[in-house]
Amino acid sequence: MSTLLDQLNASLDTSSLILGDDISDKYFADWSGADPCAPAALLKPKTTDELSTIMALCHKHNQPVVVQGGLTGLAGGATPKAGEFAISLERMSAIEEIDTTAMTLTAHAGTPLQVLQEAAAEHDLFLPLDLGARGSCMIGGNIATNAGGTEVIRYGMTRSMVLGLEAVLADGTVISSMNKMVKNNSGYDLKHLFIGSEGTLGIVTRVVLQLQPKSRSSHTALCALNSYESVTQLLIELKRNLGSGLTGFELMWDSYYDKVMEVVPSLTSPFAEAHPFYLLVEYKDNDETSGNQRFESILFAQLEAGLLTDAVIAQSHQDAATFWQIRDGIGELFQVLGPVSNQDVSLPVTEIGAFAEDLDQRLKAKYPNIGVLLFGHIGDNNLHVCAYTGREEDKRRINEDIMLMIGEYSGAITAEHGIGVLKRDFLPLSRTDSEIALMKTIKLAMDPKNILNPGRVI
Repeated sequence: MSTLLDQLNASLDTSSLILGDDISDKYFADWSGADPCAPAALLKPKTTDELSTIMALCHKHNQPVVVQGGLTGLAGGATPKAGEFAISLERMSAIEEIDTTAMTLTAHAGTPLQVLQEAAAEHDLFLPLDLGARGSCMIGGNIATNAGGTEVIRYGMTRSMVLGLEAVLADGTVISSMNKMVKNNSGYDLKHLFIGSEGTLGIVTRVVLQLQPKSRSSHTALCALNSYESVTQLLIELKRNLGSGLTGFELMWDSYYDKVMEVVPSLTSPFAEAHPFYLLVEYKDNDETSGNQRFESILFAQLEAGLLTDAVIAQSHQDAATFWQIRDGIGELFQVLGPVSNQDVSLPVTEIGAFAEDLDQRLKAKYPNIGVLLFGHIGDNNLHVCAYTGREEDKRRINEDIMLMIGEYSGAITAEHGIGVLKRDFLPLSRTDSEIALMKTIKLAMDPKNILNPGRVI
């Protein structure tokens, strides 16, 4: 290793290679709760060429590396293992171009998501990727995990926004596919090798993103429902009547909603009575007056039809922000709940209600005093499960219980945070043997020495 460090030191400036006690514990773990581990070295390249040099040398010396972005992942994929070098992309942060005619944004992988959102907004454009970690997560990590968020029901996952990208392979080769065209079927679309592969096939360094026109108005409502069947029927009706303007469909079970109201002192429920389900609906269009009338009339029709039992429509941006604060209250809950099994899974829409009820019953029968909180995007199949007993030793067992149930229901063990390390052993529950074999074939072809995020995903 000393020879490799000497070569890296000779090739990079002093700020790009950090060793020993000079490495901040920030780089020891991501948000997943995986056991922290100090990397053997921390590398912080500023350019694609520097990263290429780093990988070429690490490949030559068979040195494994773990790639780090904003460290907001929940699957342990960015937490170092003993002996690994950590490569942080945080200094590779810049916006190269915003093309207002083609509506594209070109940026470096280490740029925080919120920076990209705000830059697009300055040009009256919109980047339709949004998640709670927007201020910390980086676009390279969003691409590596194919992040989803709250706009998926209309705009799709991160994959659908990526027109082109640049990546560095395990041996330092730079693959530049910075396509800006929507239509380009010239051979294999190589960007899809890297999107969602969690840094195991290459390290994304630059990206071209498709932007959208910014909507002129947004309409938000908080609704109450009596059954999951009403939720799915309402989803169909809103899709039919609101079309592509339906951008948010966020369901909260009463367990989650009530816990947020209990823990967050600034929040008060706008409903006089308790309900089994609460739904945040958001509709965007370009006419505030007619759009608001349309939104209100459609919700009123669903009240008359009996799908909704109550609804409160936001009368201001502050009202809408408060409704979203309820949905996003999980961040504040984590600060008081202690050890939590925080699972992000997907199931067929028709199965989510039965799964949630079955899971709640099974966990409460097995663990005394367990709390089970459920919420999710639903319209894109995504369910968030948070279960806690206050005991760290129960967390791993609860994780496994949930994963095994996902297998029973033919769901996906991860919806948008990736497999990483923590879910790797459960991958066969959601993928066939032949699929996993092909994944291993691709990995072997692109990283024959297994130095890029080894032990992650497969």
